[in-house]
Amino acid sequence: MGNKENIKITTVEDLPKAKNELRIGFGYDVHKLVEGRKLILCGVNIPYDKGLLGHSDADVATHALIDAMLGAAAMGDIGKCFPDTSEDYKDANSVNLLKEVNSMLKNKNYKIQQADITIIAQSPKLSPYINDMVNTLESALALPKGSINVKATTTEKLGFCGRGEGIAANAVCTIIGI
Repeated sequence: MGNKENIKITTVEDLPKAKNELRIGFGYDVHKLVEGRKLILCGVNIPYDKGLLGHSDADVATHALIDAMLGAAAMGDIGKCFPDTSEDYKDANSVNLLKEVNSMLKNKNYKIQQADITIIAQSPKLSPYINDMVNTLESALALPKGSINVKATTTEKLGFCGRGEGIAANAVCTIIGI
């Protein structure tokens, strides 16, 4: 009996079982705000008079998470996997790209365990949408409740985000070997 994921290290021979079990990745993305586009963050359509400019749906938060996951697995970045020179990804739904990255990780014997995302935007106010963002990402990644955290902050009107010229996002995640 027992659980294969419950690794007990008692001898030097047991050490390879724990090798590379936990990895951490960091992602960052930024896109310009423009008129005539939808504002999509973590797969949620946010009512606003501007949206983010990009080849895909320009979901900066999901892009940051994708980069964090790819980085943790040493698999490059979003531009390498989904180049903006390819028409295949024109107006692509970033949550679908996230699901594809999740499959890529599984093919390399990794699974995402947890993620923390920070969205940097002066406006619109994002707090009413945070729960939907979390639920969308946890569902897309088939993760239990409490695995994803999303938060939003401003730059106190400093820099391009503070002037309302764009939105940025950071993400950190942990992945484990399976």
